[in-house]
Amino acid sequence: MEKNILMKSIPYFLNLLVPSTKIWIDYDDDVDVLYISLKKPQNANDSIMENNFIYHYRNDQIVGITVLNAKKNFPIM
Repeated sequence: MEKNILMKSIPYFLNLLVPSTKIWIDYDDDVDVLYISLKKPQNANDSIMENNFIYHYRNDQIVGITVLNAKKNFPIM
């Protein structure tokens, strides 16, 4: 992923209502999946899928988001 494209994506992540000061982002171009981690390690014990988004929770706290078909969901990619 180009650095410029990643920089354009940052406002999307800053608008997330999450209790985190750090965000780790990985993108797999082969399968077009964006991984967003809000805690390291996530240690998620529950996940909920809504459309192309999978929200990962540890108890009631969101710890990660997986975005399927990321280029469709973030057209700037």
